[in-house]
Amino acid sequence: MMAVAVITRLGFMTRWEPGARERLQAAALELFATSGFEQTTAAEIAQSVGLTERTFFRLFSDKREVLFYGQDLFLQAFLDGVAGAPADASPLEIVASALQAVAAFFPAERRPYARTRQAVIDRNSALQERERHKVAGLANTIAEALHARGVEEPAATLAAASGTTVFGIALAQWIREGEERSLADIEAGVFRELLKVAGEVTVLEKIP
Repeated sequence: MMAVAVITRLGFMTRWEPGARERLQAAALELFATSGFEQTTAAEIAQSVGLTERTFFRLFSDKREVLFYGQDLFLQAFLDGVAGAPADASPLEIVASALQAVAAFFPAERRPYARTRQAVIDRNSALQERERHKVAGLANTIAEALHARGVEEPAATLAAASGTTVFGIALAQWIREGEERSLADIEAGVFRELLKVAGEVTVLEKIP
C-alpha cells in the first residue's frame, strides 16, 4: 500500500505508511516506560513517530490496546499446539504440546519488548486487571479446545489451568534481567516441576 502524506504548517507529517502499527507500538512502549502510562496520550504517541492521532485510532481502539494487540495470534498458537498433539495424548501431554507451540511466539529478540511491557503493566492496576482477564480467557480457550478433543471435566479445566500457570511462571523467568534460556527450555523445566508435584501421591492420603 503506497504511503499517503499531507503537508501541514509544521512540515511534512506522515498520515499512513506500511509498518505504522509496529512503529506506534514501539513508540508507545517507550513513552509508557519513561513518562508513565496514565501520563501518555494517544496524540503524543502518534506525534512521536510523525503520525496523526486519527491514524492511531484507526489502528488501535485506545492506548491500552497497544500493549495487548496481537492476542488473537497468541491464542491461536496455543490452539495450534492443542490440535497438533497426538490423538492418544493425555490432557497434560496436550497442554505440553500447546506450551511448546506458543514458545515459538516468543523468540529471543522479543525479550526486551516483553520485559519493558511487563514493567509498564506492573505499575498500573488497570493494566494488571486486563492481564489477569487475558490469562483467564486463555485458560477457558484451552479448556474448550480440550473439550473438543473429548477431554471431560474436571480434567479439561485442571489441565488448562495448569498450562496457563506453567506459561505464566516460565514467562516471568524468561523476562528476568540476565536470563538467556529460551522460553521453551524454561517451560520444560517448569512443566517437569508440575509433574513432580502431581506425582506426590502421599498428598492424596491426607485428603478425606
